[in-house]
Amino acid sequence: MRAARIAGLLAGALLLSACGSPQPPPLNPLFGQRLWVDRQSPVAVAAEALRQSGRGAEADALAPIASQPVATWLTHNDAPRRAKRVVDEAEVADALPVLVLYHRPHRDCGSYSAGGSRDAESYARWIAAVADVIGSRRALVVLEPDAVPQLLTGACATAADETYAMLATAIERLSANENTLIYLDAGHPGWIDDTDRLAEALRRAGIERADGFSLNVSNFASDAANEEYGDRLSATLGGLQYVTDVSRNGNGAPAASAGGVDGWCNPPSAALGVDPQIGAERAYAVAKLWIKVPGESDGDCRPGEPAAGEFWYDYATRLINQRR
Repeated sequence: MRAARIAGLLAGALLLSACGSPQPPPLNPLFGQRLWVDRQSPVAVAAEALRQSGRGAEADALAPIASQPVATWLTHNDAPRRAKRVVDEAEVADALPVLVLYHRPHRDCGSYSAGGSRDAESYARWIAAVADVIGSRRALVVLEPDAVPQLLTGACATAADETYAMLATAIERLSANENTLIYLDAGHPGWIDDTDRLAEALRRAGIERADGFSLNVSNFASDAANEEYGDRLSATLGGLQYVTDVSRNGNGAPAASAGGVDGWCNPPSAALGVDPQIGAERAYAVAKLWIKVPGESDGDCRPGEPAAGEFWYDYATRLINQRR
């Protein structure tokens, strides 16, 4: 898929140049594909558990999330087994699965989502095992949310050289799978305003061997803010394409309170965004996806809130009910 896609883009560029016409956006590699709905997603499992316990109305209330294609996060050593189930089932359904690879050493700089591989060598083996399982099947991979922006802000600066090298190696291995689309995470519009600096960091992490970048993963920036920022970063990177996370951005980016967490951690004002969807046949913004699982906690940032990654019924229904 990757070789044919590049050949098509080059041919189109040459034709347009010869005609003296402005070059349109590149072909969307996702156009015409259907996003895969996981019937065993965390929200679908929670809904089924409620139904089995006789709480059918509460189960039905989760349908706006459970019925949608949501990314599968691979965050532990069981990732190859989980990835195999996903790509196997998606292949049978003739649909495109979205996988988030989130297992680098020093993950989240030791904050709420801390964890990951023990070291660079174990991470390389983990990436290789996941890539082997995906093989020739179609898959869209979002690689290591927040990793590059955290390096730029100094949060994980002590491991910067190692992390850049790990990301580049991961992209190299994943790109050997012709039907794997790779989007290296670039943070969100409210994080790194200097797109030249961010683009240089993304290049250092090997983005030129990927298919593009991801924006707004687990965050809340509006569609308009994502598009403006994404197009600006794309231009800095020579026209690379991007995907955005719209799972919880229905009310846009919340204002942070004096304590700081309301802007990013389970903000009370958040709402579901638009349903996941593929972009136009030619586009820089190739898809709006639900990458963060709506209803999973960002962390135990306030008393009584679940740990990061745990499903939270009240939060899920709040996201649904506050949707415009």
